Amino acid sequence: MPEKEISRIIELNEDLIANNENLAEQNKKTLKELNIKSVDFVGAIGAGKTAIIESIVQQLSKDYNILVVNGDVTTRVDANRIEKHGVTTIQINTGRECALNSYHISQVIKNYDLDQVNLLLIENVGNLICPSDFILGTDKRVVIVSITEGPWVIRKHPMLFKYSDIAVINKIDLKDVMDVDIEEMIKDGKKINPNLKIITTSALTGENIPQLINEVIK
Repeated sequence: MPEKEISRIIELNEDLIANNENLAEQNKKTLKELNIKSVDFVGAIGAGKTAIIESIVQQLSKDYNILVVNGDVTTRVDANRIEKHGVTTIQINTGRECALNSYHISQVIKNYDLDQVNLLLIENVGNLICPSDFILGTDKRVVIVSITEGPWVIRKHPMLFKYSDIAVINKIDLKDVMDVDIEEMIKDGKKINPNLKIITTSALTGENIPQLINEVIK
């Protein structure tokens, strides 16, 4: 590939990220003006994002008017799961795009009546790479991994942990059958981001889910 073409691709990528960040700032400003607390959940397929959001919704729906935005390449399987708990869901299918971006969230803000909403939960597309480049303008970002993804999953995906506020190590109910040192995983996260709040959970048993909820809404 010619050098000029490579340079052009790099410039376009930089412009795309910069534009996304600018729009994310506008999203954050608008959500604050509407008094909506917002949280972006990222993580690989199978880490337990949907199950954890289900647990949060179950415990907070009496006290909060919750809107959940589900991002996926196709289908609304996850949105249907969460909707069963009595909250409104919006499905965004990204097609070939491997993550939600700030434009998607700006369209939710623009096209939906959010006057009664005070908690926005966003389930990003299942991916540990693409979302690191595209902030959405939320108050917090929660990255979720599970011990079934292996002991090196945090080391191999440092960018999401560097730019997240909370990290969840899920499926600890399987710790007796998985050859994974959870304490080492915690050390990996803290080495990447010393300010990262790390919580070990089991969405299946509910272990430490209340602690996670406290961190999400504080």
